[in-house]
Amino acid sequence: MEFAILIPVLFALVFGIIDFGRALYTFHFVSEAAREATRWASVRGNACSGLSGCGAGQSEVTAYVASIVPMGIDPSKLNVTATWVAPPNNLAICQADKHSPGCAVHVQIDYQFKFILPFLPTSGYRMTSTSEMIISQ
Repeated sequence: MEFAILIPVLFALVFGIIDFGRALYTFHFVSEAAREATRWASVRGNACSGLSGCGAGQSEVTAYVASIVPMGIDPSKLNVTATWVAPPNNLAICQADKHSPGCAVHVQIDYQFKFILPFLPTSGYRMTSTSEMIISQ
């Protein structure tokens, strides 16, 4: 009798730990992907040379993030937004061309995570990470 009462609680606890592990794995990917995409875009400004894919834009950053998606992450649920902005020192060159060295690239990644277990929220959990870096080339 005790076993019949205890086993559902034990299974819920074990599978709850697994599901929260998946959530942590996904959150880590989202934050790392934002940093990697920002770094990737920062070395592909309008002055880069010798690199394939110089002059990265929104579609190239989105394609780069899609190329680094690991197993277990649904790429269709990723929302990547890349913007080029003038940094706080507001360089004059950034007013003319925001892809110039010294300007900044800002990448935000959103992912709608869904838990598998039925007793956890079924609507999903929105994970967001943002990264900004100065364009080096």
